[in-house]
Amino acid sequence: MADTSLLADSAQVAGFDWSFFWHYLISPSGTFLEGLWRTVYISVVAQALGVVLGLVIALAQRSRFAVLRWGGGAYVWLIRGTPLLVQLVLVYNGLAAAGVYRFTDVQVAGLVLLGVVQAAVLTLAVNEAAYMAEIIRAALDAIDRGQTEAAQALGMTPSLTMRVVLLPQALRIIVPPLGNEFNLMMKSTSLLSVIGLQEMFLTAQSINSATFKTFEIFLVAACYYLALTTVWSFVQRFIERKLADPGTTPPPGPSLRERLVGGRGGGPAPHGTTVVGKEPTLAGREAS
Repeated sequence: MADTSLLADSAQVAGFDWSFFWHYLISPSGTFLEGLWRTVYISVVAQALGVVLGLVIALAQRSRFAVLRWGGGAYVWLIRGTPLLVQLVLVYNGLAAAGVYRFTDVQVAGLVLLGVVQAAVLTLAVNEAAYMAEIIRAALDAIDRGQTEAAQALGMTPSLTMRVVLLPQALRIIVPPLGNEFNLMMKSTSLLSVIGLQEMFLTAQSINSATFKTFEIFLVAACYYLALTTVWSFVQRFIERKLADPGTTPPPGPSLRERLVGGRGGGPAPHGTTVVGKEPTLAGREAS
């Protein structure tokens, strides 16, 4: 008992409560787990909507109609040129203050969808679409035009050519930067605390306000964010291997270690990428 008291006193003197940290890391409260769950499902839904909307914008940018091209370009310019934090406040608070629209709770299939969750998903999806549009556009532009001409010679319509010929090939190029975007999406959910959404970061803030264990609880949150991004790195690597062309040997991509800690192998750049220095890139968030 004396040894236990001595250890507790030592932890307090050091300024870090190890027992509190391990307790919340190994057996977090129900409130913390609820915030974690919101972080995950908001990220997944917003990313999925962002990809769909990004595809529409990318196709608009490639349209033969100038109005669509200008509209798509203006969308990308506006969204990528303004901070996500500002967009969140404008959508959730600004629209309500201006009397344009107020997000209210709605009931869907017996479940209550909070107004703040609606605003969060909408804003994240709209923001992500601008970056995905550039990634998809760059991937489509990287495909040899001869394939489009060959499809036209076979009598394929432009929509059929896009669906059957171009998009399946572009998907292999899109997946790596798409994985990076989803990683950023999960971390960007921490900004949702500014509109009062009780996701993982705001939950950690609430626990900190009640316990004053600032370093401990935010270190726990950091560990959970790290766990989410690490799990996604495994999933992304699995998807990339599944999409690799079975008839050819895919060029060496970054190893799992390089995905987690940074860096890139010295192999050749994948088809459809632009080599800038030593780093193959696509026109995604990193290029903005």
